[in-house]
Amino acid sequence: MNTDSRYVDLSNSLESVPVLIEKSSSALTFPQFQYSPDNIQGPGCTIDPSEVTLPGCSCLSHSCSTESCSCLQTHGQAYDSTNTLLHRTHSGYCSPVFECNALCSCGDACSNRVVQRGLTLRLEVYNTQKRGWGVRTLEEIPQGTFICEYAGEVISFEEARRRQLAQTAEDNNYIIAVREHAGTVTETFVDPAKVGNVGRFLNHSCLPNLLMQPVRVHSVAPRLALFAGRSIDAQEELTFDYSGGYSNRAPAELLSTQRDAETQASRTHGVQRKECHCGAKSSVHFLPLDLSIISGNS
Repeated sequence: MNTDSRYVDLSNSLESVPVLIEKSSSALTFPQFQYSPDNIQGPGCTIDPSEVTLPGCSCLSHSCSTESCSCLQTHGQAYDSTNTLLHRTHSGYCSPVFECNALCSCGDACSNRVVQRGLTLRLEVYNTQKRGWGVRTLEEIPQGTFICEYAGEVISFEEARRRQLAQTAEDNNYIIAVREHAGTVTETFVDPAKVGNVGRFLNHSCLPNLLMQPVRVHSVAPRLALFAGRSIDAQEELTFDYSGGYSNRAPAELLSTQRDAETQASRTHGVQRKECHCGAKSSVHFLPLDLSIISGNS
């Protein structure tokens, strides 16, 4: 833990590890918001993200195994013994992640409990000078390590669109939309503008070092978890691709039919695209509502 008097804990002790920010920086033009490590129910959302709705396993061992755990047998193994995210992409789709939950009889040290443990890394929110606020790591991070959630208000599509249309070109847009395909289409809209965690300060990059993975723990409402897509050095800024890709790949969602294209066009009509300032040669204009991570058992 950093005890330097120049820093304060942005999370107000709500995280197990302080989220550092320099006192001099926070006194400048720092945005006003309520810090919350977890998603909360927002306007139009019919699901309480804090409600335990998923069934649990009856494992009595120190850590669950695929031979006996109903959670792992149903959804597959997502992490190895070191809590590292396993490769979850098949044929362009990422498989859904379900962790053991509050109704499971296994212990807190179970290897299928990672995102629910919360922040474990030393992160700093800092002024990037050219791209506003950003987040950097104060320690080396191995590939596949859980970084943090992108937490905020879980809202309906109608509320997300209302908020975006009310924005000016100068306003920051924090809304992330995730579309999952697993038999039926499920959409989740998260806005950390007023209530959120350290994830709200992560900048976009067309060549990011983080990837986003929907993870379900206690509730059917997914947590938008960010993992290290590669090994990351200490003092390196943490970024992810707002358009849903990783390592400069195309966004995960492919509009395969004319109807899909028309639906997407109608949803984004009237919402301004933001210009990318990540500095990569392949930088493009992006629209945060375009982010789609497709989960499927393929």
